[in-house]
Amino acid sequence: MSAAVQVLQSAASAEKLLKPERLRMLELLTEADSATGLARRLNMPRQTVNYHLRQLEKEGFVELVEERLKGNCLERFVRAAARSYVISPLALGALGEEPGAARDKFSAAYLVSAAARAIRDVSILRSRADKAGKKLATLTLETEVRFSDAKARQEFTEELVNTVARLAIKYHQEDAKDGRSFRFLVGAYPAITKQEPVDQTSVKLE
Repeated sequence: MSAAVQVLQSAASAEKLLKPERLRMLELLTEADSATGLARRLNMPRQTVNYHLRQLEKEGFVELVEERLKGNCLERFVRAAARSYVISPLALGALGEEPGAARDKFSAAYLVSAAARAIRDVSILRSRADKAGKKLATLTLETEVRFSDAKARQEFTEELVNTVARLAIKYHQEDAKDGRSFRFLVGAYPAITKQEPVDQTSVKLE
């Protein structure tokens, strides 16, 4: 079974994935298929498809499902290793911004930077847990609130901040010998209600 999400940790991996033909192949490989089958669906030469599949498999983006004997040839069937892909800030090296670089905690830049750090940290911890054969303890809370006006939103924010601060004070034990620190991230942004084509240009955040 394919993983839910695969996080790209290096610029080299991202460069090998972010090619239109390879992205299209991964879209089609939610179910296992062969180079011959993909070539037919994409109207591309089988040799070209084979080349791209080898590169994708080398990077772990596709995985072998089975091999079938077809005449005198062994046909390989592969599928996408994950259902979606995310690029970690690690792939950007020194350009992978830390939240501290954006000082305004109410800015879109700070929210995006904090979310990017969460992607980076969780992917590192997931890799370490896999190598150690252990589970990774995580928690995700997600909800949607419709506020009547800006005043109600501000009151909710103040109450949320005070509640989180009270819980942190109650449960934080700095000198706990066998304890482990956890990072909590709470963010908010307007829900997207109108579907329209995604702008392909880059977005600058302040």
